[in-house]
Amino acid sequence: MSASQSTNRRARKAGTKSASSKAAGASAGRTAASARRSASVNTTAAGSKKSRSAAGSGKARIPRSRKPESRLALVRRARRINRVLAETYPDAHCELDFENPFQLLVATILSAQTTDKRVNMVTPTLFAKYPTPADLAVADPADVEQIIASTGFYRAKTKSIIGMAQALCERFDCEVPGRMEDLVTLPGVGRKTANVVLGNAFGVPGITVDTHFQRLARRFGWTTQTDPDKIEAEVGELIPKSEWTMLSHRLIWHGRRCCHSRRPACGACPVAPLCPSYGEGPTDPATAAKLVKTPEQALDSR
Repeated sequence: MSASQSTNRRARKAGTKSASSKAAGASAGRTAASARRSASVNTTAAGSKKSRSAAGSGKARIPRSRKPESRLALVRRARRINRVLAETYPDAHCELDFENPFQLLVATILSAQTTDKRVNMVTPTLFAKYPTPADLAVADPADVEQIIASTGFYRAKTKSIIGMAQALCERFDCEVPGRMEDLVTLPGVGRKTANVVLGNAFGVPGITVDTHFQRLARRFGWTTQTDPDKIEAEVGELIPKSEWTMLSHRLIWHGRRCCHSRRPACGACPVAPLCPSYGEGPTDPATAAKLVKTPEQALDSR
């Protein structure tokens, strides 16, 4: 074989190897690109499937920290709040002054849209002049209006308490009845007033759903209702019946002193760790402490 032929043969072999390398490289490139496209398609499809699933459910995912509270957990938390408030306000009581069921019934009717302090200022004069249902039943409306004028809505209140006294003498032998079904038939008396009288004058457990109780029950997450009767029923299922009257006093006291309507003193609240509404008011202890009312200030609050 001549030198020329040998050189040409080596050149052909080298060209064949180069072509083979290029083909292998191109094939590998096509395989990698295909794998990338396949992965992209699979990822997109998975994402679309998740999106369709979330959209179809119509619900956003709830973070663990906002997981709905179980019924058992709610009951336990409600009862713990009641215990903490019992320790905080050991002397909680009805702040209307009274000596008997009749006086408490009248005072409670007069307390609508005014403060207990204001009611306590007018009832001594009223009861000195009209000490019994029989006396109030025949009272001169103009005279009663003059005595209770400072409580507001005095004409409507006069009509209610005189009508209530007349009904007592006509149907209950001038005595305040000790049953809910009887009390709510009297002029000016609803479930709230009846529960005040039953719980504090007769020792019959009752939940007094006033404006403070409503506000705190919702803030504590015990209910979402706005109707007083429904709030009474739902809260009554959380707390033992024997505690109903004192629970009412504790929530009313706490509402007047700390958990205010517009600016609750969250940073000074004894039940803050148990309250889902913590943060609605100032959380700084020093700032919150300035919002807490004294007993005297609380008595002058509606």
